[in-house]
Amino acid sequence: MGILESLLGSVSGAVGGKVAAPARRGYFKDLVLEDGDAAYDTAAEVIALAPAVGVKLRIWEFTVPAQVGYVWGYGNPNQPENQGFIFFAIGLAGTGVDVGTVLLGHENATRHAFVPIDEFNDSTTHTATATTLATLRTTDRRLLRPLPEGGMQGAGVPIVGQDSRLTIDYTATVLVAEDIAGFTIPATVYD
Repeated sequence: MGILESLLGSVSGAVGGKVAAPARRGYFKDLVLEDGDAAYDTAAEVIALAPAVGVKLRIWEFTVPAQVGYVWGYGNPNQPENQGFIFFAIGLAGTGVDVGTVLLGHENATRHAFVPIDEFNDSTTHTATATTLATLRTTDRRLLRPLPEGGMQGAGVPIVGQDSRLTIDYTATVLVAEDIAGFTIPATVYD
């Protein structure tokens, strides 16, 4: 019976037997500050929300539209050239940048469930040249922080669906008077 099942197993799918579910496949998208919800989609709004030293505060959120799913991060850490990289900076042009802890999370529509996806020090996500937001960016992947799909949770993290949110919480350890803010954070999108 076992041998016959193994021989005919692939045929049974075609005639009404069990068929394995297809693997989930998403595509890459960089989320930027302007992708945020109405209260979080400009640098001025994010800067106004930047917390006092030691205070954790939500500085950005993105509500997932209908018929689409999102997960923070993209790619696989086993294939370093096939994963997303983070740029994140809040600071004062020509002077310096804030230093703090960034917490990326998934939050459900009712705000009762939160899944932390990745937490990191933002000084690892930009250059030290704070002349402008453009000079804080680098294309050298050796200096950028990778964010594979699902972050520290891994690729098996649940997909965030309609009306749920991707979030960024920030806890500052060093603040400057801010006038620039921007980020590019990879995500995986599922149709």
